[in-house]
Amino acid sequence: MKPDRTTSDYADACGIDRSLVAALYRQHHAWLYDMVRRRLREQHGDAWDLVHDTFERLLKQSSWQAQDRPRGYLGAIAKRLLIDRHRRRAIEQAYLEAAAAQPGQAAPSSEAVAEMVEQLNSICETLDGMPARMRRVFILARMEGLPYGAIARQLNVSVNVVQKDMVQAWQRFYYSANG
Repeated sequence: MKPDRTTSDYADACGIDRSLVAALYRQHHAWLYDMVRRRLREQHGDAWDLVHDTFERLLKQSSWQAQDRPRGYLGAIAKRLLIDRHRRRAIEQAYLEAAAAQPGQAAPSSEAVAEMVEQLNSICETLDGMPARMRRVFILARMEGLPYGAIARQLNVSVNVVQKDMVQAWQRFYYSANG
């Protein structure tokens, strides 16, 4: 399905023809809904939300790479959204359990929980986007408190490489937080 660029209605910030997405929706939304619903174990409302989010994400993309296999492409987007959804719920559950374990503190408001979960999810996404060594360096330095020399010896790299990885990791967090 190649979009007709002369009659296309392009979204302001999108590179994908909206009529192409509308045609894909008409052709594949029932199939995508069934796939997502099965993976969610029959949670119909969540399935519709994820189908909607899949097509919304498609609209936000700058180009359409897989015109010859739309179901595979839509399925991959939906699977990534499912993974994000499960990660977000796991983070939220861990935060709620940690907050409940704090003695003498009132339960956080739902707004505070939502904000904290959003921040934690952003941190996880930034870490997931890092190359493996950079992520490991950052975790060893910040979470385990190891000095750069010990990290360098453990990873068999120079201290200079550890320093550069830390600078780049912090830059990624800065750009993630500030757009």
